[in-house]
Amino acid sequence: MNFMLTSERMKSLQRMLQKEPDDLFLLYAIALEHKKADEFADALQYLERVVNKDPLYCVAYQQAAQVHELAGNVAAAKQAYQDGIAAASRKGDLHAKEEMESALSMLE
Repeated sequence: MNFMLTSERMKSLQRMLQKEPDDLFLLYAIALEHKKADEFADALQYLERVVNKDPLYCVAYQQAAQVHELAGNVAAAKQAYQDGIAAASRKGDLHAKEEMESALSMLE
């Protein structure tokens, strides 16, 4: 990924977030930009904001688990997958639940 492109995308997302600070998609998109830039703490902070606003935003748990894996924190990754599986069960999202169960099984 071109750093300049990522940086411009981040600036654009941040500007939009200033206008809509509770926009889940923007928070999630910013988290993914931080993930791409290997800024794991920032990525996790934005993903946490997403699930605090919508505890059933299943893909945010999955991304958080992946960020924890990239950062080398397997225990936190497992917990994020478990939390995501619980959220997907509550939401009735069988596909997300199965994906996270599969990812979790690879960590165990």
